[in-house]
Amino acid sequence: MMCHALRSRGCLALLKCMPERELAPYAARPEHSRGRRHREPPPRGRSEYQRDRDRIIHSTAFRRLEYKTQVFVNHEGDLFRTRLTHSLEVAQIARSVARSLRLDEDLTEAIALAHDLGHTPFGHTGQDALNACMKPYGGFEHNLQSLRVVDLLEQRYAAFDGLNLTFETREGVLKHCSLRNARTLGDVGERFIRKQRPSLEAQVANLADEIAYNNHDVDDGLRSGLLGMEQLSEVKIFARHMKAVLREHPHVAGRRLIHETVRRMIDTLVTDIIRASEANIRLHDPASPEEVRLAPPLVSFSTRIRDESHELKQFLRRNLYQHYRVTRMSGKARRIVTDLFHAFLSDSRLLPPEFQSRAQGHAPRAIADYIAGMTDRYAILEHRRLFSIEET
Repeated sequence: MMCHALRSRGCLALLKCMPERELAPYAARPEHSRGRRHREPPPRGRSEYQRDRDRIIHSTAFRRLEYKTQVFVNHEGDLFRTRLTHSLEVAQIARSVARSLRLDEDLTEAIALAHDLGHTPFGHTGQDALNACMKPYGGFEHNLQSLRVVDLLEQRYAAFDGLNLTFETREGVLKHCSLRNARTLGDVGERFIRKQRPSLEAQVANLADEIAYNNHDVDDGLRSGLLGMEQLSEVKIFARHMKAVLREHPHVAGRRLIHETVRRMIDTLVTDIIRASEANIRLHDPASPEEVRLAPPLVSFSTRIRDESHELKQFLRRNLYQHYRVTRMSGKARRIVTDLFHAFLSDSRLLPPEFQSRAQGHAPRAIADYIAGMTDRYAILEHRRLFSIEET
């Protein structure tokens, strides 16, 4: 189960034949993984973290992300980000940072691709609604649900439930966790109890999520017409880069101006993370992944860029996420999730057979699993089936 399992059957010999990667001493190494929950023969021709990434990409939960809301519900337009495209963009940014910091890119990518697997339909509105419904039954949090998906809910392999990912990927997926929940999670909950940090690969994936989220929401907000260039000109990081684009290309306008500005913002944030993190690593000089756990967070923005990123985040909250058109759709989404939960709780026979059997053990959690796994359009359709006389 632990690293000795990775050394069996000539695995080390195989890894030695693979292209040499000059990882830093503080990087996670697949041959030193803490292993998987269920013992398996080592992979051939790929590392343990590459196997994790591949399993995530082939999972049902990953495919469902195509039809789950980022900000705009799927039917509102074909060009807006979804949870799937967001996850791919996070993975791309995370790999770029990991490469510069000499970290394991495959582990970083696996964490980035898996971080939203447990997200509900309708984005954060759906999560908040489901959490409110589940409050008497232990609550709902999408990070914990992502771990639940990869540990239990995916049903693909004959020998075990879930995807049986490595400890390092599972721990990286769990970005936040209360002490109460951490005590129930075994090895992946330990760092929250001990107040330690996760791997640098996990720290990179976490900040890559923030970069992708904020900057691509700017792009989608402008595309939707809910945000305007004049409004965004009040935000320092956007204004600075838009002015730089117009100085170099005075006649550029429309989508080209937006894309050029956003891509430069992303480049600035990525470059800043690399420089600030390199400085933090030099200062604390961790000699191993274990020493990373005992250090303060090492992957970070500089103070100036962190403040600018926070300003952008606050702007988006006020002007996009609380826009009346987004709020209207959020109200509908909240009603759909709440209605579904209470309908299933009042009569579990309304659930599909698979979830009816699970509901015999803990009905609220089984219902939350079912709703969290829905896409936006499936949740809308299921609501119609239950509440519209014309639907069957």
